[in-house]
Amino acid sequence: MTKDNILFGIIGLLGGLIIGFFVTNSINKQQGVGMATAPIATTAQGGPLPAGHPEVPGADGQQSAAGVPEVQAAIEKARAEPDNFDAQMHAADLYNQIQRFDGAVEFLKRANQLKPDDYDVIVHLGNANFDSEKYDEAEKWYTQALSKKPDDVDVRTDLGLIYMFRQPVNYDRAIQEFKRSLEYQPNHPQTLQNLTVAYTKKGDATNASATLAKLEAADKSNTAISKLRSDIDAIKTK
Repeated sequence: MTKDNILFGIIGLLGGLIIGFFVTNSINKQQGVGMATAPIATTAQGGPLPAGHPEVPGADGQQSAAGVPEVQAAIEKARAEPDNFDAQMHAADLYNQIQRFDGAVEFLKRANQLKPDDYDVIVHLGNANFDSEKYDEAEKWYTQALSKKPDDVDVRTDLGLIYMFRQPVNYDRAIQEFKRSLEYQPNHPQTLQNLTVAYTKKGDATNASATLAKLEAADKSNTAISKLRSDIDAIKTK
């Protein structure tokens, strides 16, 4: 399950709101498609991908990029050449494209063994484990990435999301990570939106409203604003 789909699990709790953005490209979190604001259609439903997220299949289940022969050839090459870093990364990327995240993790771990300090590999291991709903593993890799680049707001915001998805939910820890992200980039729309949701889920209408105001100032076109506002109004009446 991708983060896109995981986020829809939160929708039931929020009355239809998709929270936040998602993770990053299988090659570089800061490269690829531009960031999108929620609510937004899942990738499988034809919506645009968030910042650098790997391609995923369309609604009909067809692969969006590589065909089966290409995937098989890449896997065979990677396994035949275990010391070939690029081959491991290519196989992992193709596994991401067909949403076989466990397979991606296998080759990413091999790539990590070849280049333990490669930042992108560490982040992708966090992403693939998140998409596999292995939140403890994802937390480990995101934490390792942040030890190298504490100012990577995308990774830190994804780390915050773990505490909203994993059971038991820990909104306080999520809020802590989102606030740390905002220390580096105060107007980061993804973080502001997720922080608004976290405060709303906690029943903290005051902080939720204040954060929503910052989101609106930073990203006036964000289509989630009206839903966020209605959710905040709902907790005010409880």
